[in-house]
Amino acid sequence: MSLGINCLITDDEGQALDLARQLDAMNQERRGIEATMREEALAAIESSQPIIGASVCVYHPDWHQGVVGLVASRLKETYWRPTLAFARADTGELRGSGRSIPDVHLRDVLDLVSKRCPGAILKFGGHAMAAGLTLREDAYQVFIQGFDDAVRELSGRASFDPVIETDGSLETGYANADVAGLLQQQVWGAGFPAPIFRDTFYVRQQRLLKDKHLKLSLERGHQRFDAIWFNRAEMLPEHIDAAYRLDQNVWNGMVSAQLIIEYACAPEG
Repeated sequence: MSLGINCLITDDEGQALDLARQLDAMNQERRGIEATMREEALAAIESSQPIIGASVCVYHPDWHQGVVGLVASRLKETYWRPTLAFARADTGELRGSGRSIPDVHLRDVLDLVSKRCPGAILKFGGHAMAAGLTLREDAYQVFIQGFDDAVRELSGRASFDPVIETDGSLETGYANADVAGLLQQQVWGAGFPAPIFRDTFYVRQQRLLKDKHLKLSLERGHQRFDAIWFNRAEMLPEHIDAAYRLDQNVWNGMVSAQLIIEYACAPEG
């Protein structure tokens, strides 16, 4: 944190550049750690199917504590289940981070587990969609079963299907960089999410970026858009029904509208 603060407040351009380079190197290292952890987590789940129930829990003794939240977030999106990811902390303890879905209040689930499995959870805190906890390492197996049972009991469900609520079609006259800029100026968050629109597009071009992000050129009527679907490696059909966010893309001083794809599939019928 001190590097970032000093980078922002220093009047020395040389020092600012040096600090910015250090921050960039740290960020690149964090991304590499996260990518490795995510692959290991996916592999662990695929090799041990019973772990996926109404919830998902993953643990690896070599993971870094600082990025388990990112792993939990990625796996939550992949499996659409309340998800906890753990790394080893002090001797005999695991440090976990969790992400949930709208159907499950994560902190309430952890509270129920703490009452039913006394001593397993050393401490926890959070809210409906995200939480953190410290767990006794030898209680991990008991905990994941108790966690899954609590999710089923409080939600009344054993599986969940993702639902994307949209604001409908975005009129042609508003699908531009100026409106994208106005949306970026607002403060969005839980209970007041950024608008998501839904429209049908013709896919003019598509290619993979870094083997994991889908870069698209889309057409609707007489308008063409650059679009990207993060963490999507499969190609799309020629015509798609897409849920997307309107964003700005700045390149070489030029500002244009860009679509951030949340979900897309072939149009019905």
